[in-house]
Amino acid sequence: MTEVDYAELPALAGRDLGRTDWIAIDQQRIDRFAEATDDFQWIHVDLDRAGAERGGTIAHGFLTLALLSTLMYRLLSVTGTSHMLNMGTNKVRFTAPVPAGSRIRLHLCVIEVTPRAGGYQMILQGAFEIEGVERPVCVVESVMLYLP
Repeated sequence: MTEVDYAELPALAGRDLGRTDWIAIDQQRIDRFAEATDDFQWIHVDLDRAGAERGGTIAHGFLTLALLSTLMYRLLSVTGTSHMLNMGTNKVRFTAPVPAGSRIRLHLCVIEVTPRAGGYQMILQGAFEIEGVERPVCVVESVMLYLP
């Protein structure tokens, strides 16, 4: 965990913040996400069909992406801010499926920190890794705004 004060944010530019612990992506989590989003595509929730055609179900790509914020907070804590706003993403790529029963983690690097809107805008590069697989399953460039 990297802990910094708001005034120290520019010094994070170019820094590798490391990796989170592994978290489980089990069928229960996938089913809860399907219920929350009304996305019941069979590759995510139909155990019989997905098992026969694909060897098992896979997580929604947006489930993986939705974990970005919670995992980011496990790697970076900023004090001395009144607000931290998620401004969105510049780009997202889902590069491989996440099978139910697997574990993922986030690798996070700070690309740049620039003054913006009376605060600092931070662009972070995230790569979701799946246990036992070298290639990331999702890469994302996230934009955050920190205000004093």
